[in-house]
Amino acid sequence: MNFSKSLIAWYLQNKRDLPWRKTPQPYPVWLSEIMLQQTRVAQGLPYFLRFIEAFPTVQDMANAPEEHVLKLWQGLGYYSRARNLHATAKQVAFEMNGNFPGSYAGLLKLKGVGDYTAAAIASISYGEAVPVVDGNVYRVLSRYFGIDTDISQNSAKKQFTELAASLLPKDSASTFNQAIMEFGALQCTPKSPDCGICIFNKECVAFTTGRVNQLPVKLKKTKVTNRYFNYLIIKDGAGNTIVNRRSEKGIWHGLYEFPLLETETLTTETETIERISNFKTLGFTPENIELLHRDIIIHKLSHQKLHIRFWQITTSLTLPGGVDTEHVKTYPYPIVIHNFMESYW
Repeated sequence: MNFSKSLIAWYLQNKRDLPWRKTPQPYPVWLSEIMLQQTRVAQGLPYFLRFIEAFPTVQDMANAPEEHVLKLWQGLGYYSRARNLHATAKQVAFEMNGNFPGSYAGLLKLKGVGDYTAAAIASISYGEAVPVVDGNVYRVLSRYFGIDTDISQNSAKKQFTELAASLLPKDSASTFNQAIMEFGALQCTPKSPDCGICIFNKECVAFTTGRVNQLPVKLKKTKVTNRYFNYLIIKDGAGNTIVNRRSEKGIWHGLYEFPLLETETLTTETETIERISNFKTLGFTPENIELLHRDIIIHKLSHQKLHIRFWQITTSLTLPGGVDTEHVKTYPYPIVIHNFMESYW
């Protein structure tokens, strides 16, 4: 069986009806690829449609304030992608007259565009014969060919890229690249793939040797850091609250949050109330401090596990910089804070 021809035939019968496939211009392809990094299509599709409606062209996105882009991105996570998206839009709109570079090599010069995204745009939009290698491709190739190279090693990328390139039909680069990614997403799934109906179950080394659950090999474990956040929901004498924009690098850069008291460990309620009372960042002495819910909210990020509590702080003072509760909802927030606000106000 010819792997490439069989894969393309499967794709043409089973591919999903996705909007960026109907008009494979660089702008929608780029937008979809950035959005779908570490994000499932079902989750990313509504965001794509929202962005295309708000920003029909790359110039529209470039002209928008960063806060507008972050607000529309709210809930997708990995917010550096949204900041890079906006920076790239400005780069293309203002430095390249709204035209994306017309080659893989040129696309690599865009901010936030790496090997995979450049290959996806170049092959899908321009038909350039460059292979894509993402998590789906690692999984399909490692299982089909029985490759037990640890994909977390730097050498794996070169090995799998060379293999994908050898399989890539030069005159069908767009279709093949989309096919192998779609096959990994729909058929050769990470967990419990239905190998009984797979078109490759007679040739797939992982299936014929009983190693489907062992491939691909990924030995490097992500170290997860625990952090303890206490968010302070301030109600001042004018009925306003206070939010701040995160300026430091790291998680949620550029998003808004309530005043934050972070502790090294999970502190007791009594100890936390004492710390809040003496929290110099507030600039006033709270008249009342109340824990707004008993259960600690756990929010997992790729390298961090956040333990979050929300506290209501009241004062009869009218604080400078206070914002009314309706206006405060218009800012972009981490989804865990947004969800809390939806239930709180």
